[in-house]
Amino acid sequence: MSDDLHDARDQHAPQNPPGAPDVAADSPATDASVDASPPKSRWEEVTFVRDCDAIIIPDGFRIRVPQGTAGVITQLLGGNYTIRVDTGYLVRIDGGEADAIGKEVDAAHLIDDDGEIDEDRVLEVLATCYDPEIPVNIVDLGLIYGCDVVETETGGVRVDVQMTLTAPGCGMGQVLKDDVERKLSRLPGVDETEVELVFDPPWSMERMSEEARLELGFG
Repeated sequence: MSDDLHDARDQHAPQNPPGAPDVAADSPATDASVDASPPKSRWEEVTFVRDCDAIIIPDGFRIRVPQGTAGVITQLLGGNYTIRVDTGYLVRIDGGEADAIGKEVDAAHLIDDDGEIDEDRVLEVLATCYDPEIPVNIVDLGLIYGCDVVETETGGVRVDVQMTLTAPGCGMGQVLKDDVERKLSRLPGVDETEVELVFDPPWSMERMSEEARLELGFG
């Protein structure tokens, strides 16, 4: 993540709720303990009712959160949950695993319409994907460099997306790429998806939409 966006994320970061763990500045979980607070952010205490796969933010490492672990929901965007667990780490769990924290899977994020698949529809789907550290979708953030919809021999379509990251070394890059591929593959009629990470030209804040700038305090 760029330094400017890192500062913006810190400005949006909510304070620890009562009883939340206070992670020391030199703790290994320090970077993961700061979360950008979008309009759908909320502090809600939860307890994992079963073991659940999760991803540490911002490192991108996959872990297994054991049953009985307590935490608080700090963000819900794109159908995925960001949770600060009682060890001090910030983790993301997929919306499909919502039952692990006693929530119902949000069917609104399970794309099943039969509309025409074109570039506009692809961009609508991409706008439901969020950088886990920034409360702005990847389209408004300017991470999408291009998308193409090509008919296949079977009568379906292949969707090719070229996207970038706010910084080449972003630990959540593969997670974000997987999220895009998974959501596009749910579109009826999509036979193939190909998401390519590109870094030329490098991302800059000028690529953000006006809405994104206002959300992050750059207006």
